Parts: sequence; structure tokens; C-alpha cells
Amino acid sequence: MSTYPQDAHNDIYPSDQGHDSSKTNSKEKMPLDNEKGHIDDLQSAHNVPVVENGFGGGEGAKNFRNMTKWDTTFALLTNQVGLGVLSLPSVLKTMGIVPGLIAIIGIGLLSWYTAYVLKQFYGRYPHVVNVVDMTKVVGGRPLSVISGIGLMVQVIMTAASASVTLSIAFNTISSHSLCTVGYIGIACLCCWVLCAPRTSKFVSQSGIPCMVSVIAASIIVMVSLGVNNPTAAPANWKKEIKVVANPDFRSGLNACLKICYAYSGNINFVTYMAEMIDPVRDFGFALAWLEIASILFYVVVAIAIYCLAGEYTVSPALGSAPELIAKIAYGIVLPAIFSTGLAFGHTGIKYVYVQVMKHFKLQSEMTANNVRSWSIWMTIVTVFWVLCFILSNAIPVFDSILSIASATTISWFTFGFSGIFWFHMNWNQLFSSPKNIMLFCLNSFLIGISLFMNAAGLWSSITELLDLFANASSSIQGVFSCGSNSIF
Repeated sequence: MSTYPQDAHNDIYPSDQGHDSSKTNSKEKMPLDNEKGHIDDLQSAHNVPVVENGFGGGEGAKNFRNMTKWDTTFALLTNQVGLGVLSLPSVLKTMGIVPGLIAIIGIGLLSWYTAYVLKQFYGRYPHVVNVVDMTKVVGGRPLSVISGIGLMVQVIMTAASASVTLSIAFNTISSHSLCTVGYIGIACLCCWVLCAPRTSKFVSQSGIPCMVSVIAASIIVMVSLGVNNPTAAPANWKKEIKVVANPDFRSGLNACLKICYAYSGNINFVTYMAEMIDPVRDFGFALAWLEIASILFYVVVAIAIYCLAGEYTVSPALGSAPELIAKIAYGIVLPAIFSTGLAFGHTGIKYVYVQVMKHFKLQSEMTANNVRSWSIWMTIVTVFWVLCFILSNAIPVFDSILSIASATTISWFTFGFSGIFWFHMNWNQLFSSPKNIMLFCLNSFLIGISLFMNAAGLWSSITELLDLFANASSSIQGVFSCGSNSIF
């Protein structure tokens, strides 16, 4: 196994060339494709040595590079399939069935492509351990600082959205027997406990319970709506299903932001690659399973619940069911919501942990089971979930926290940065073939749409939240509110 110097993924590799391959042992250099300069994906794992990235373990330490292709598949499913699906039926209500389905499938395919670009980039620079390391290859320390801040903003907002959703579940199940601030505190405390283990394999082990819970809850809601009317519907109600709706600009944009949130898992993918036994060979397999399963699941749930609940479709979608059924469904879906907090919380905590260990020259102890490394880890876990508690109480509304998260950073980590990485890998052959010309246009579009979502998306999501706070009929009147944020 080749070994990089201690600061190989800190300040050593130049921004214009990426990783300096001369720093690896000459006998163990990664085989490169002479034309494209990246690892040949068809190489056998026995012919492609895994480059050390700090997670390989050592004397007295645990080997974090222990994830198989199935471990990774379940980790990706845990990472992506969760909160996002609960907002998709309301997307069809806003946009109509045809435009909504086109958006759900189209954005899903885009996220699949951008994740594949991350895999290509990792193949060329296998020393990276997260997306921030990738941005450092492209733009040096300035871009890595910006992306590092962005990464923490996104994972904190996503973990906070899990806390908000848990508070909605607790309010629904208990009929609002406790202040919402208290429920958010309980949610953050539970997630703090879940984030104590340091390996990503622990995240993958929650994959099956996560999938079972969200599928079971969705089926229960769909069956109940097939038998009974939605909670707010009158006795003689007749459904109003819109094939093509006519939303205003803000409503349509916020609907698209919710879809982007449902596909926001890309930010964690590089972290999982860094802990895989053979990421070059196996990540594509796990990614295909993730994208096919998530797109199909999102489409089925969105269509079924919207067509059964009609204009009484709400977000989160579980609230569309009659009250008793909604309570049961929220109880069943709790593992999936906790898993979202775990997956994104672990990624953010792991990123800060790696940076702290580098700063104090403790790379050799990164996977060690000693008091110092565990103290650093648990301190970061604690600070992370305290910040999530504060943010969850500042934006205690499900739709708003999803839209704001999508508008601020998800657009870049899911779409924009992959476009930049593609340009970095293909700068000298942008127009060398019709295929590259098409990819040039596609990746330019990805960067442009990320900029647009930063501006227009942030405006639409924040103004929607402020309108909700100003609404006298809303139970949530501002930040740190004790009012119920559930539908019931």
C-alpha cells in the first residue's frame, strides 16, 4: 500500500495539477489511462492498489477502509432516501403531475451524472477524503476554505432539518404535549448519541431499518388514503387532480428546491469512497442501485399520495393521512429520520475531525482508540449538535428549512462543484469531440443553475418563511417557538 506524506491532503498538492503522483512509491503508482489521465475503471482490484488517505489504520489503530459495495449501497440509501421524499407529493400538488414528474426524474438523472463525475475525479485524485479536498485540487486553499464552510453549512442545515422533522413527528404522536423547543432538544440529543461511533460503516448498518421504515410508513399512508378521506376533506369530497398546474414563480421554484433536497446526498459520497475497500471498482455499482431505487421510490410515493389526497396533500406527506394513521406512520418512520441526522451529522463531524487532527499533526492517531482522539471526536459531536439545536429552533418549519438548505449550498454540492470538477479534468479537450461539446454545455448549465438557485432560490425560500411567521393563523410565530409545527 502506498503512503502519502502527512500533509498530502493538506497543503502539498498544487492547484493547477492536482495530486503529485511522484509522492507515491514508484513501485505502487496508480495505473493511469494515457489519454484521460485517470484510473481505468475496468482494472481489477488486484491490479489497482488503494492509495492511503489516513483511514487505512496502522499500529494500534482501527482500519476505517472496510466498506464493501453492499455496505456502501446501504450507506448511500441511508444518506439520501429519507426526509426528501416526504415533500414530493406536495410538489405534484404545486406543479401538476406531468411537470412534477419530469422535474423529479430529470433532477434525479442530473444528480446521478454529477455523482458519477465525483467518482471520475476520485479516480484521478484518490488521496482526497471529502469534497473539500477535491475543491483544493482545483482551486487551492482559497476555494477549499469556501467549500469547507459551505459543506458545514449544508450538513448542519440538513441535520437540523432532521431535528425539525423529528419534532413534527413527536408533536403529531403526542398531540403536542410538550413545547416544540423541547422536542427539538430531544431529537438533537438522540442524534448526538447516534453520531458517537467514528466509522462510516456504522451509517451503512442503519440502511436497512431506514429503508424499511420509510417504505412501510409510505405504504400505510397510501392504504389509509385509499380507504378514507384526508383529514381536512369534507364527507362528500371529490378529488381535484391537476395534470398541469399554474404556480407562480416563487411556488414553482420552491417546489424545485424541495426536489433538489431529495437528491442532496452527493456531498457525502466522497467520504464513503474514502472508506471503501475498492472504491474505483465498487462505487459505480452502489451509485446505480441508489439512483434507480430512489427515483422509482420518489415517483411512486409522489404520484400515489397526491392522487389519493388531491388538494389536501400536505408536507410532510404523512400528515395527509387521517390523524390516527398519521401518528402510526410517524412512529414507524422515526428510524429513517434519525438516519438522516446520523448520515449528514457524521459527514460534517468527520470533516471537522480530520481538519483538527491535521492541524495538530495527529494524523497517526486519526483512527486510534485513545483518550485524546476520542475526546476530540466527542467534543466536535457536541458542538455540532448544539449548533443544529439552535438552527432548528430558528427555522422550525419543514418546507422552509428544506428550501433554504437547497438554495444556499445543496445546489453547489449536488450540481455546481461537479461541473467545476469536469472542467478541471477536461480543460484541454473541451471541444475535442461532439460528446465533449455536449458535456461542456451540460456542465456549464449545472454551474449556471447553481448560481441561479443561490440568488432566486434564497429569495423565494426566505420570503415564504417570513410570510408564514407573519400569518396570524400560523401556530409558529417566530424563532424558538413553543407552538406546534405539526399538521394536527
